[in-house]
Amino acid sequence: MNKAVLEFSSRSSNVAFARVAVAAFASQLDFTLSDLEEIKVAVSEAVTNAIIHGYDSNPDHTVRLEIKVAEEFLEIEVIDGGRGIKDISKALEPVYSTDPERMGLGFAFMQSFMEKFALSSSPDQGTRVKMSRRAGAPGCKAMREQ
Repeated sequence: MNKAVLEFSSRSSNVAFARVAVAAFASQLDFTLSDLEEIKVAVSEAVTNAIIHGYDSNPDHTVRLEIKVAEEFLEIEVIDGGRGIKDISKALEPVYSTDPERMGLGFAFMQSFMEKFALSSSPDQGTRVKMSRRAGAPGCKAMREQ
């Protein structure tokens, strides 16, 4: 197993950094360019949620990104210590967002582009998004684990 842990400021400019870091790490496996694009979208959505919803776009906080490559699997965790999610079931509904200017499709993208998806959160404690995908496997509607 190979792993990396990155921590960065909760600034929207760091979404691109997270995408590139995960793609570089994922390139150790046999993912296609299309696979990598889907993985980068899932990471973008998770990190953006942490910044916008977890920290209310306050750049003075930290987002933690954990990446693991084990056998043929890429595992990704995006962790924030922000305000958390009060109703996970509601948050997982497509088009639901606490921000009226957002489309509310972030979790739907994460679920459709990754093989496995798990979301855990507690109000005022933060949120953890865990996603994984096997090299050579298409993205699929993941099973929800809460």
